[in-house]
Amino acid sequence: MKIDPYILVLFFSAGGHTEKMAFQVARGIDLIDGVESRIRTVPNIRDGVIQNEYLEDDGALFCDLDDLKDCSGLILGSPTRFGNMAAPLKYFIDQTSSLWLSGAMIGKPAGIFTSTSSLHGGQETTLISMMLPLLHHGMLICGLPYSEPELMRTTGGGTPYGASHWSGHDSDTEITEAEKTMCRTLGSRVADLSCKLEC
Repeated sequence: MKIDPYILVLFFSAGGHTEKMAFQVARGIDLIDGVESRIRTVPNIRDGVIQNEYLEDDGALFCDLDDLKDCSGLILGSPTRFGNMAAPLKYFIDQTSSLWLSGAMIGKPAGIFTSTSSLHGGQETTLISMMLPLLHHGMLICGLPYSEPELMRTTGGGTPYGASHWSGHDSDTEITEAEKTMCRTLGSRVADLSCKLEC
């Protein structure tokens, strides 16, 4: 059975900001003809135990390895945890050795996004931490070029490594219009690149 081309938006969100970003990224993907978005998340980990509840009623479905294997591109999102991706996302990525062994992700485009509560809380190091396993998988990293005008005007999130959001110390700052634009731009860039690579 032929699978319609899709870009997988895979995220973990604790406070809801990264999830909101994921839906903005998906909007950008869906602007590109010939490919659609697929949003997935990963289970939380509490006290070292994976939480297995499904989120069908109140959020995105959990990702499985087939979602990754069959995607035309991947965009990862995570809140910042001490300048690194959150443990639940890292745990899931650590389970993808079979895809690495088969080379299933080689040559596919990928992008990344993050949210953090402090302005200098490690947005760029978190984005880089998400790049590393993608490079090991042979993926092609797609960032945000400075041709995106919002990158020069934003006073919150924004980096050429990927989309980002500054949620504020109490996580009460909503995603700005500039940050939304950069999320959508990232989605569109990865989707457009995937279509060009599959021609």
